[in-house]
Amino acid sequence: MDFSRQQQAAKFSQFFQTPAAALRKFLQTACVLFPLSFLSMFGQPSPIPDSCTQLLLVLTPSYSATEGFLYKFQREKQNAPWQRVDDRIPIVVGRSGLGWGSGLHASTPQGHPIKQEGDGRSPAGAFTLSTAFGFSAAGELAPLHFPYQQITQTLECVDDPASQYYNDLIDRKKMENADWQSSEKMHNVPVDYRLGVFVDHNTAPAKPGGGSCIFLHVWGNPVAPTAGCTAMAEAEMKKIITWLRHEAKPILVQLPQEEYARLQEAWQLPGVK
Repeated sequence: MDFSRQQQAAKFSQFFQTPAAALRKFLQTACVLFPLSFLSMFGQPSPIPDSCTQLLLVLTPSYSATEGFLYKFQREKQNAPWQRVDDRIPIVVGRSGLGWGSGLHASTPQGHPIKQEGDGRSPAGAFTLSTAFGFSAAGELAPLHFPYQQITQTLECVDDPASQYYNDLIDRKKMENADWQSSEKMHNVPVDYRLGVFVDHNTAPAKPGGGSCIFLHVWGNPVAPTAGCTAMAEAEMKKIITWLRHEAKPILVQLPQEEYARLQEAWQLPGVK
């Protein structure tokens, strides 16, 4: 890509005159220059796998904003155009806005907040979604096409960075060596956790202090920010849970508007107008 026509001709002429030496030199040059050209043109590669056919896109006006919108998209197959599903959904995020989390994205921009335990920020970036949860039995929400865990009195999300189970949903009654000193007792949050989805931020493995127990869930009211999750009306949360399909490998992308504008082309994100 960085070669002129004359340079290319010279390279190939040299290749035919002295095959072994020219080939080595040509490949060495190509291996260095071609990747740099691709990086300069496209930036970091898209973190959204080709196999993903469902996308949740959360946008906020700025890093510090606590309100925004969620957009649902789907596509028939990989590399097909994204199609908008339903109207945009009002949401609230963490009380401190957004901070870059740990997910599918390769790197985080310098000079912007990084998500940490207890900072009140929702994670920015791209994340897989692993399981839904709620107080209702799965049969009451049918049809479901996504893993679902019913909340019991002993279900906890561990937020103790010193625990080996940090950032895991655990049924405490099944544990013989509960080593955590702090956790979210899911059953004690009957409104917000009535329905939700676990966001795979800081997982596999979890970095101690990197942030834990990040969900999509029901909001208490439309203007109250969360401790770091993304919340919405119960009816919208239910629509999302019944829409998600495990085989679609759904992805959540959360970005402030400025990062969406910067990354839309590189991450191959759909437009929202």
